[in-house]
Amino acid sequence: MISRMIAELESERLMLQSRLDAQKSSSERNRKGQFATPTALAVEMLRCARALLGEKEGVRFMDPAIGTGSFYSALLNVFPDAFIDSAVGYEVDPHYGKPSAGLWDSTGLDMRLEDFTQARAPDTSGRFNLLVCNPPYVRHHHIASGCKKQLQERTLAASGAEINGLAGLYCYFLCLSHAWMSRGGLAGWLVPGEFMDVNYGKAVKRYLLDKVTLLHIHRFDPNDVQFSDALVSSAVVWLRNDLPRAGHEVRFTYGGTLERPKLDRLVPNDVLWGDSKWTRYPMKKNHEASNGPVLGDVFRIKRGLVTGSNGYFILSDREIAQRELPMEAFKPILPSPRYLPVDEIQGDRRGNPMLERRLFLLDPPWNEEEIMELYPSLWTYLEEGRAQGINDRYTCRHRKLWYAQEIRPPTPFVCTYLGRSDRKNGRPFRFILNNSRATAANVYLMLYPRESVRLALQDNPAMKRQVWQMLNKISPETMLGEGRVYGGGLHKLEPRELGSVSAKAVVRLFD
Repeated sequence: MISRMIAELESERLMLQSRLDAQKSSSERNRKGQFATPTALAVEMLRCARALLGEKEGVRFMDPAIGTGSFYSALLNVFPDAFIDSAVGYEVDPHYGKPSAGLWDSTGLDMRLEDFTQARAPDTSGRFNLLVCNPPYVRHHHIASGCKKQLQERTLAASGAEINGLAGLYCYFLCLSHAWMSRGGLAGWLVPGEFMDVNYGKAVKRYLLDKVTLLHIHRFDPNDVQFSDALVSSAVVWLRNDLPRAGHEVRFTYGGTLERPKLDRLVPNDVLWGDSKWTRYPMKKNHEASNGPVLGDVFRIKRGLVTGSNGYFILSDREIAQRELPMEAFKPILPSPRYLPVDEIQGDRRGNPMLERRLFLLDPPWNEEEIMELYPSLWTYLEEGRAQGINDRYTCRHRKLWYAQEIRPPTPFVCTYLGRSDRKNGRPFRFILNNSRATAANVYLMLYPRESVRLALQDNPAMKRQVWQMLNKISPETMLGEGRVYGGGLHKLEPRELGSVSAKAVVRLFD
């Protein structure tokens, strides 16, 4: 009878969730980080919680971002009623909170329609031994600076974690909750897995290794996005509010489901302390740092240039001719990788790429007075840009001349910045041999040979092809081990990450 009532309430909750979501635009929910937890995943997490928690004491449950109550519903489904001593949920958005409070009113849930991050933590007797949460994934630029400073201060006081200003709201939720957990209490967090690799995740990882016992991290296969409307790779983090014992090992699992993962490995705390990228696990036993030369020793690696508005600043040769704009105001630029069918680009007698899609970057070498006097058609085009507000965009308004591009000279070696692991050749990143004088936008990484390498290539130009071939022989696993991954199998390499890839084979060419 009770199980039937719970099933009916969950069915009603799902209809409520669908109706409330439909009343908001996807952009608004994205801005507020409101992504509901699928029922099957919520139930699976609570089953894991029951196995980890045991049956020694009654459950005092809390969800700091309860929404319509997916985890609370799963709690009622998984735990016998007699085992649940109390349940508290916080929800800052009344759009979800008020209907949810009405739905669960008869079940004993203490629904608090307020901001958890501003709530006062209870004393020791009022703390919780089971905390499960899918915190709002609000990106740092949607957190007001004053609010961010207050969050940082509160989080430091609660857990000792000094959260970076680039961290998303979920990092504050995780560390703030420390003050709400009973000694030995269990917490399960459904969060973006990006904290495992990015710089702003360092404080979270220190907290997980130093202040609590990190039990288990399950990372979902990024090709199996858990939330249809959020492009993030999800991870489940289990921790216990106890200091870790000497020799403690953390369970890392990957793929499949939380209860039936595809890969499973124990990794010592000490190994994790020395590694900045946790997404290597459980694929690897430990991180073998390169003990030889890396690409950063061979190249200065920079992201391609940020134009401020690709649609305005990048034109085809046909558009330039139609507008009668001076070609001297433009430089050739590579098209985006999806419009680049080849991995070797030849240049014509002027150095322009010999491609079907020929694009050029507006980068006039003249000031406005010179343009107005000597190039009236270009002046008209600049005036159009002002009318569209291009000159007032962030990148443009921080330049000396709003239309002058940053300096990114052409280089023979270019690497794609983003890629998917499901490409037919199995290589998410492409190294391009650029024999033209084209520069590249920030969808590429540009590899500039360091002085000794530059001189060697200058003396023997044929070696460029050999270097390029060696770059393309770097295994996808090696590249992926230094990069980061997002939902849908989207991989990304920052300049520093590409610079950490082993370059032994490349360096041998110059011995």
